Amino acid sequence: MASWWQQGRTLLLLALLGISAESSVSGLKECLIVQSARGSTVSCHGPTEFPRPLPADTVHLSVEFSNLTQLPATALQGCPRLRELHLSSNRLQALPPGLLAPVPGLRVLDLTRNALRGLAPGLFRASGALRTLVLRENQLRAASERWLWGLRALGHLDLAGNRLRSLPARLLAGLQALHTLDLGDNLLETLPAGLLRGPRRLQRLHLEGNRLQRLGDGLLAPQPFLRVLFLNDNQLTTVEAGAFRGLRQLDMLDLSNNSLTSTPPGLWASLGRPARDMQEGFDVSHNPWVCDRALADLCRWLDANRHKMFSQNDTRCAEPEAVRGRRLLDLAELRSL
Repeated sequence: MASWWQQGRTLLLLALLGISAESSVSGLKECLIVQSARGSTVSCHGPTEFPRPLPADTVHLSVEFSNLTQLPATALQGCPRLRELHLSSNRLQALPPGLLAPVPGLRVLDLTRNALRGLAPGLFRASGALRTLVLRENQLRAASERWLWGLRALGHLDLAGNRLRSLPARLLAGLQALHTLDLGDNLLETLPAGLLRGPRRLQRLHLEGNRLQRLGDGLLAPQPFLRVLFLNDNQLTTVEAGAFRGLRQLDMLDLSNNSLTSTPPGLWASLGRPARDMQEGFDVSHNPWVCDRALADLCRWLDANRHKMFSQNDTRCAEPEAVRGRRLLDLAELRSL
């Protein structure tokens, strides 16, 4: 009698939650399955192996915070309607080349915090609908220009927190729809001048937390619609005069925590007032600025745009001795030169 009562209570709870009773007692014991008119959402936390079989109408699948080191090549067969796949916080070291072939309508793939060292060429051959790809906090070291082939609809690419030291010039060649690119917190020392020639309307670019020493004229030139640019926490000593030329829609710029001592005349001409108000602000703090006549152009620009300047009290002179520690905004004698 007790067994019958417990079974009935379980069925009642499943019904109240909108969960498939049949699926809950099959091979998906560690998963919560919620059904709706658009399809099933399957959420698995801590399974010891990839859940199978999946409901044929699965549209959202999460298998996270587990110790999965590999996936069966046929893991996604039988759920052709899948739109989102979340596999974060596992220990995946590689993905089978044909893993995504059965789910051509996939739009979101999240692989955050795994142990991936590379991607199989052709992995995304059938992923023309994918819009968001998150690969942050893996073990990626050397990117191949073939990694991202097939991702013609990709809008958001996150490669942050890996160990990338260099990138091929044609890595983004086919990503015409890309609007957000995150390459932060890697080991990048240089970037090829042609890296950004693939995307048509890039709006956000994250390069913070790398080892970049120089920002040349050619890198940003193909992206006139760029709105947000993070270059903080690098080792920049040089930003060339034409580096920002044409970026007339830039609303946010972070150059803080670098090794800049000066900037060339004309660098700031297309940014801020009077051409455009930087709506989200800018930061040039924590650089070893040498406050001599060569810095006059920057000081005048800072004065005209102080209403959008972050960390004003931390933007100070490092040299010469006579003005060491003074705020750049207070150097009226330089602005008048």
